[in-house]
Amino acid sequence: VVAVYGTLSDLLSVASTKLGIKATSVYNGRGGLIDDIALVRDDDVLFVCEGEPFIDLQTDINTPEALTGSHSDWITLNVGGRYFTTTRSTLVSKEPDSMLSRMFKDKDAWGNKRDHRGAFLVDRSPEYFEPILNYLRHGQLIVNEGINLLGVLEEARFFGIDSLIEHVEVAIKNSQPAEDHSPISRKEFVRFLLATSTKSELRCQGLNFSGADLSRLDLRYINFKMANLSRCNLAHANLCCANLERADLSGSVLDSANLQGVKMLCSNAEGASLKGCNFEDPSGLKANLEGANLKGVDMEGSQMTGINLRVATLKNAKLKNCNLRGATLAGSYFQNCDLSGCDLQEANLRGSNVKGAIFEEMLTPLHMSQSVR
Repeated sequence: VVAVYGTLSDLLSVASTKLGIKATSVYNGRGGLIDDIALVRDDDVLFVCEGEPFIDLQTDINTPEALTGSHSDWITLNVGGRYFTTTRSTLVSKEPDSMLSRMFKDKDAWGNKRDHRGAFLVDRSPEYFEPILNYLRHGQLIVNEGINLLGVLEEARFFGIDSLIEHVEVAIKNSQPAEDHSPISRKEFVRFLLATSTKSELRCQGLNFSGADLSRLDLRYINFKMANLSRCNLAHANLCCANLERADLSGSVLDSANLQGVKMLCSNAEGASLKGCNFEDPSGLKANLEGANLKGVDMEGSQMTGINLRVATLKNAKLKNCNLRGATLAGSYFQNCDLSGCDLQEANLRGSNVKGAIFEEMLTPLHMSQSVR
């Protein structure tokens, strides 16, 4: 029982002292908010609080919501300086196992972490929290223009809104531009070459050049590892010391190309045309085609002194009049290969399969060891 006098602020000050709280609001017995001391009547029973809404103890305490701990009363959240008003049921019903549900399932779970207006303090980004609150209200992901979905995803993970995480991840995937797998044209590549310093390593790993006309271009030392060069026109191109490891050159035309010191390990050149190519490097750097797929390739008249074709597949290939002097051909597959007119002096054919191969009109005598099949 207190004496009521002075202003409403005086009453709140007295109530705060007597009850040990920071009283900010006064209600009458019927839940009416008193904002003027003149509204107080004799024998009124007043209720003071720190900002939470009025609760009628006679009717609310025995409601199902009160007994289960799930409250539907209105609350205010101060999220990063921005205020949101919602109900406890919104925060706890849709995702009962989320952090937000645990924070507000019990009225005193958040302790005394409130601001001067009595709003619950939440130290998170308000622009990313708004889509989360709206999702809890109606179950739909609605994000205003300019809001980064990655930020919403991070907040959804922080608050443990599992069903929302999946929605946001799908939205992020759908918002990404479709990957452009179209082949690079000659014009685009030439522009790229001109913009690159000759001292810089040009890396074209995995790029798609399928069907492009790259003939007569200077492509020395370029890294084409695992690139798609199928059906490309590379005639008369300078591929000296280029890296074509595991590249797809199937059906391509490389006639008269300069392939000195080229690396074509495990590349696929099936059905390609390499007539009159030069693999011979005067400095001694040898071209490496180890393990390459050269089925049906036409390499007629090519200079391949010292080339490494170990365990390469040359089934049905045409190597007529090729210079293979000192070449490493160990373990290669030459079935039905045309080797007529080839220079195989000092070539290593140990373990090679030459079944059905043509060796007519050899420029030098061919001496096969017993390991040659």
